[in-house]
Amino acid sequence: MSTALRDRLRTLGLDVTAASFDDLVAVATKKRWGVIQIFEHVADVEEKHRTQRGLESRMKRCRLERFKPMADFDWNWPTKIERPLVESLLLPDFVEAKRNVVLVSPGGLGKTMIAQNIAHAAVLAGHSVLFVSAADLLLDLAGQESARALERRLHYYAKIGLLVLDELGFLAFDNRNADLLFQVVSRRYEKKSIVLTTNLAFTDWHTIFPTATCATALIERIVHHADVVSIEGESYRLRESQNDAKERRTTRKPKK
Repeated sequence: MSTALRDRLRTLGLDVTAASFDDLVAVATKKRWGVIQIFEHVADVEEKHRTQRGLESRMKRCRLERFKPMADFDWNWPTKIERPLVESLLLPDFVEAKRNVVLVSPGGLGKTMIAQNIAHAAVLAGHSVLFVSAADLLLDLAGQESARALERRLHYYAKIGLLVLDELGFLAFDNRNADLLFQVVSRRYEKKSIVLTTNLAFTDWHTIFPTATCATALIERIVHHADVVSIEGESYRLRESQNDAKERRTTRKPKK
């Protein structure tokens, strides 16, 4: 009897209840739960399970690799950074407001780390998120073998709750890739949020796009509803490399 009932519960999608059915019956009997208490318990455990399963699914789709938490960020190292603005972006209200975020800095100052933490916070808040380099996104789009397949991929990138584009500016764009990126940005314009990291000031974007007009049109759509975080200073990575080298020199024993 209980086996058949467990099977029916699984068919209905009540997997946790089915798996813990015997324990549920034992606890309900011992505590003399009424019908309402039993249903409340079932609703609680199934809701927690689905919330956790949803979080795990969003994290997997996000493609967010291992990253350092903001607790490890050295706020004193950059010579310029708006800490209150950055910390406000970790509360992903901007996603609901359909605003964008642009992180601008030379390499090695933590813009990708900040973008990763923004993406993670948005996942925890229940948003669908994709973290991808600009190069990988364009490689995916350019590799579609038909107009229909390309349209499906453009639709996919347009519908994600938060799209995080990392490392824009490291490679120059030809006309084809510039058009693809413009389509992604245009389809999300005033509908979905973008977080973008770049090593180039907006005045230098013309150096990576085929025409200045193309660069200007893209910038206008990105910054129209955006918070721009400019970070200045010397590279963290260079500092860490120098510190590591110094530590190796001090710990290396001299040869006799």
